[in-house]
Amino acid sequence: MKILAIESSGTTASVAVATQDKVIAQYSVNDKMTHSQTLLPMINEIMNFTKMSVDELDVIGVSAGPGSFTGLRIGSATAKGIALAKNIPVVTVPTLEAMAYNYFGYDKLVCPMLDARRDRVFAALYSFNGESFDVIHNQDVDEIETVAGWINEQERDVILLGDGTDVYAEKFKELLSVNCTFAPPHMRYQSAASVAMLTKKMFEEGKMTKGHFHKPIYLRPSQAESERMKKK
Repeated sequence: MKILAIESSGTTASVAVATQDKVIAQYSVNDKMTHSQTLLPMINEIMNFTKMSVDELDVIGVSAGPGSFTGLRIGSATAKGIALAKNIPVVTVPTLEAMAYNYFGYDKLVCPMLDARRDRVFAALYSFNGESFDVIHNQDVDEIETVAGWINEQERDVILLGDGTDVYAEKFKELLSVNCTFAPPHMRYQSAASVAMLTKKMFEEGKMTKGHFHKPIYLRPSQAESERMKKK
């Protein structure tokens, strides 16, 4: 199995190529360039560097959200374009699950969160039990007090990761009644390598779709959509 993974849900653009048992290469850029400028050149470069052809790919995994509306659209459009051109399936990978997958085998509760602005975060809760990857609370968008409540209900030590911790770390320290750890910078943010490994797992479980049917996971309407709804 040969996998191309795309991560563009946040400020970092990241692509990876992997096989069933290893990540061959990962290329990440976080330098204020737009994903429309970076993704396709990065894919081309990583394929050339690894001497792999797009024709050899079996599946594309894409970090589908939640996250930046623009980033998600660009990542999804890129994945769909390649999948349709090469007639290969797409695995729609929940962004927060992929972030949690960086901590496979970790014995604490894992809470990835992305800043949704106005004291709200996109967040979820996960747990590992041996080889089992358990979803404790599905991806959702809510106020930080509510997310802290999800964590406190579990009565377990937790590690917090994602750019939501950059903004709300002090507030979570005040709100949490359990011991919390904040992920170090090199394991705090989105990664195409973790998208690739979760793509492998989901593909083996039959969780893939044709490119035509892939859609991003927004969890909330965009600002423009919200304004239209208000006018109506």
